[in-house]
Amino acid sequence: MAQTKKKTILALTGAVLLTSALTACGSNNNGNNTAANANANKSPEASQNAAAESPAASNDTASERYEKTVTLKLMIDNQTSTEGIKAVADEIEKRYNIKTEFDLRPGGDEGDNLVKTRLATGEMSDLSFYNSGSLFKALKPEKYFVDLTNEPFMQNVMDSFLPTVSVDGKAYAAPSGASQAGAWLYNKKVYAELGLSVPKTWDELKANSEKIKAAGKTAVIGSYKDSWTSQLIVLADYANVQADAPAFADDFTNNKAKFADTPAALRSFQKLSEMKDFMNKDYLATTYDQALKMLVDGTGVQYPMLTFALSNIFATYPDKISDIGVFAQPADSADKTALTVWMPAAISIYKDGKNIEAAKKWINFFASPEGMAIQATKAKPEGPYVIKGATLPDDAYEGVKEMMPYFDNGNNAPALEFLSPLKGPNLPQLTVEVGAGMKSAEDNAKAYDKDVEKQAKQLGIQGW
Repeated sequence: MAQTKKKTILALTGAVLLTSALTACGSNNNGNNTAANANANKSPEASQNAAAESPAASNDTASERYEKTVTLKLMIDNQTSTEGIKAVADEIEKRYNIKTEFDLRPGGDEGDNLVKTRLATGEMSDLSFYNSGSLFKALKPEKYFVDLTNEPFMQNVMDSFLPTVSVDGKAYAAPSGASQAGAWLYNKKVYAELGLSVPKTWDELKANSEKIKAAGKTAVIGSYKDSWTSQLIVLADYANVQADAPAFADDFTNNKAKFADTPAALRSFQKLSEMKDFMNKDYLATTYDQALKMLVDGTGVQYPMLTFALSNIFATYPDKISDIGVFAQPADSADKTALTVWMPAAISIYKDGKNIEAAKKWINFFASPEGMAIQATKAKPEGPYVIKGATLPDDAYEGVKEMMPYFDNGNNAPALEFLSPLKGPNLPQLTVEVGAGMKSAEDNAKAYDKDVEKQAKQLGIQGW
């Protein structure tokens, strides 16, 4: 979605904490390889037929259509591309006589303030699309939104999404679409030419990089002219951090753990520092757009990036999109390598709305495999769906298909910024310094801890 591209960059640069489909509409985001391949070969129509067998779809299909039109207002960011959402809303209207009226709000801080004002004054729309993760929890969903924990359609939601919309064990929203991931994009053609396999460990990634460098190509593309891109190796490592330190997100938020004194978290900065010799010589002057061109041309072979870049590549180099694959940032041990996921936006129901049952029916269809299949006809997913049974369309990006095993096997986790409200605004500057060899991983991990401390005190978080 457009919101994903624009707001992700804002979040990564620290201009707006978690105001993206990184933490929002990132179609953004979260079972065996055989199942993944089978899913990838199904058409939207086949997906819709399969969806009819799911608990949510069966219950919904059996429900009666409203005799009199029910109109629901849906508040949504005006930066979000709504083609896919409107396609599902149109089908809901045909089937259930529930009309969707889009209530557009601004993006960024202005939009966040409007949402909070509307909630406080009792003027909220029936349905709301809003960031999952810490920003959603900051809205006090237990006070303003309907508890959806025991609704049948929540059986379709993957477990990895639930912590991003839950308070005290109760879920207050469903996912709006597909996920995204912080991962490594790679040129599959060059990999094949050099006889390389997708790395499962960090050492294997470095070995691949040595071979690529020896072949006269850029092994790791750096695009530090756009400083937000320098963060990806640190951010994309979080699923691996969690594998080693399961309580890190909570401890980090509550001032009980630091990047500098948690070996698994410090390792993220160390990995970044180890890539300098593999990057293009002009990495400090290279932009994000130039990096994508290097990747599709094969002059650069591996690029740590968010998977929204697949849509950028498709828009600019449609004939090259099938050459680009995706793999998770490797851990030091293959059995701990996992994919770090940016979750899709949350769909919630206003507790004091006048049409709560109709709103539940709306989400019941929207957040179903069939709803996702309809959405995919208008908006290509940039990662796997976090709805059980939702399958990728035939024309899904090859890179997204390669992400499926990490979901099929449960080897994924939300990015840290979905689990903690803390993300220091100076991270891009610090990661540029580490990636460029100006500062050590250890020194800037400590500097980042200090950056986070300032932010935590500004936010008034307990324990700081």
